[in-house]
Amino acid sequence: MLALVCVLVAAPGAMAQTSSMNGGGATFQPPPPPPAKAKLVNGRLLAPASAPTRIKRVIAAANQIVEKPYIYGGGHRPYRRGVLDRGYDCSGSVSHALHGGGFLRSPLPSGPLMSWGSSGPGRWLTVYAHSSHAYLVVAGFRFDTSMHDADAPGPTTGPRWSKTLRRSSAFVARHPSGY
Repeated sequence: MLALVCVLVAAPGAMAQTSSMNGGGATFQPPPPPPAKAKLVNGRLLAPASAPTRIKRVIAAANQIVEKPYIYGGGHRPYRRGVLDRGYDCSGSVSHALHGGGFLRSPLPSGPLMSWGSSGPGRWLTVYAHSSHAYLVVAGFRFDTSMHDADAPGPTTGPRWSKTLRRSSAFVARHPSGY
């Protein structure tokens, strides 16, 4: 039962719903098109050459854990250089990627990610969070643990990149200032 909290999927038409329909915050805000879009190759994301260094580091950190299994609570141990967890949950995956870019010092669960950073979508990176799920959109691609689309390689649980952006009004959009 606990593992299901990070496997929520919204209906494709949910983008236009307001949060008054689901008890959340403001209307869902999709990320703006990035200044340059990354490329997905064999399940890993290649950062655009023009991406800021910290965004490239977020992508590199996320790529480290692609195809790790979904494990509830995974990725929430204190960070130790070069040591990866054996699996990651949704917020552990987001935290690992953000830590790689120098945006987080320690992992955060989904709820606290709702108030992390600045409000709204960012140019390069947006964290989408609600009380029981979180995911990232970086350089035009989604990094999420609950994939339900054909472009996710291998099993569809655990951290993966996708060119399909998730639609849901239940999420709060946050971003690191300037990104």
